[in-house]
Amino acid sequence: SLLAEAMAPSEPPERARELLEMARILRKVPAGPAETLREAVQSLWLVHCALQIESNGHSLSYGRMDQYLYPFYARDLEAGRVTRDEATELMVNLWLKTLSINKIRPWSHTRFSAGSPLYQNVTIGGQTADGRDAVNAFSEIILDSVAQARLPQPNLTVRYHKGLSDAFLRRCVELIRLGIGMPAFNSDEVIIESLVEKGVKPEDAMNYSAIGCVEVAVPGKWGYRCTGMSFINFPRTLLIAMNDGIDPVSGARAWAGMGHFRDMKDFSQLMAAWDACVRDLARQAVIIDSCCDLALERETADILLSALCDDCIGRGLNLKQGGAVYDFISDLQVGIANLADSLAAVKKVVFEDGAVSPAALWEALISNFEVEEGVRIRQKLIDAPKYGNDDDRLALLLRDAYGSYIDEIKGMKNTRYGRGPIGGTYYAGTSSISANVPQGASTPATPDGRLAGEP
Repeated sequence: SLLAEAMAPSEPPERARELLEMARILRKVPAGPAETLREAVQSLWLVHCALQIESNGHSLSYGRMDQYLYPFYARDLEAGRVTRDEATELMVNLWLKTLSINKIRPWSHTRFSAGSPLYQNVTIGGQTADGRDAVNAFSEIILDSVAQARLPQPNLTVRYHKGLSDAFLRRCVELIRLGIGMPAFNSDEVIIESLVEKGVKPEDAMNYSAIGCVEVAVPGKWGYRCTGMSFINFPRTLLIAMNDGIDPVSGARAWAGMGHFRDMKDFSQLMAAWDACVRDLARQAVIIDSCCDLALERETADILLSALCDDCIGRGLNLKQGGAVYDFISDLQVGIANLADSLAAVKKVVFEDGAVSPAALWEALISNFEVEEGVRIRQKLIDAPKYGNDDDRLALLLRDAYGSYIDEIKGMKNTRYGRGPIGGTYYAGTSSISANVPQGASTPATPDGRLAGEP
């Protein structure tokens, strides 16, 4: 505010008035309550910046912005303090500021988050607490401003439901046509019911928003993260299961083992080995998570973030101590489609058609298909059915394989379990971001015909 006031006398009249208005707003918010749209957006931005600095974070998201900014816009519009175009320009400027947030990451993290995303999500649409369509005039302003800015941040999510108007849906599709990959659509009919099933109160489930890239949570009531510390590489886990529990890359024993794939007589033996192996690695991943979480609890309290989240003040606990109303988290699983394709290829090529022996397939994988007959074997694998083509056989196969992991983590607890929040447990998470590239770089050839090192 002091800088804006100091600059004003040397600027043209219009800019001087703008600077003085900025100074007034900065003196007012967020210490005091916002009364106009500009004040509300300024307050929001300052708090957002402070939270990013406090936690060196990502996935700090704006929540259901059209719901809480609409009253300010409606009052300003009626009073003649703002026009629709001015409100749109204000939001474009907020998106520009949002994109300016970045942080220095180690190379290991950079590869897993290519493009330097900060996962700042904005949610619009959805339903009100009583089930009515929540789209309003500010929902459309947010759509228009994202279309004008055409930036990779923030992420924009539209809550889709059966009561959404065709007109608003068409506006969303027009934005998608611009090629910026937004908005994403989240189904109220699926997500609300799923949250309630986990123990979230219906009125809170109705108010869910997107957090980060694709996760969903109840804004202002959720624990300090939705997803986990650990990535589990499913294709490499399959290779460990095939290799009697030994990681073919490091040579280290990762799991007790149930015999080598070369000696397996039928597909059920491979599925049994996969089941036991992925369950064991899931348990190990939760141990790693817990070590990280306990260390973070000691070192970083995130006091401001905790103060803004129910019911940390009431419980006298910060988010990492269990202060939030809800606390469900996941780890991240990578290479899910490759797992489905690999299992399908082994089942058909090796055990149904008998076109390749288990020993020959294993030698082809370890040599990156550079053994004699390697080209023929790889082509057989590539020709096998592929996931994502509306083939129920693969969908059911993947359901069973992924089901082993999901079933195992149902009994897992995070470090906040029993300390206050509803939940304190794990669920599955498929948002691999760009982890498919570095994970693939460290993974040998796989039974779907993928070459070593490829994504």
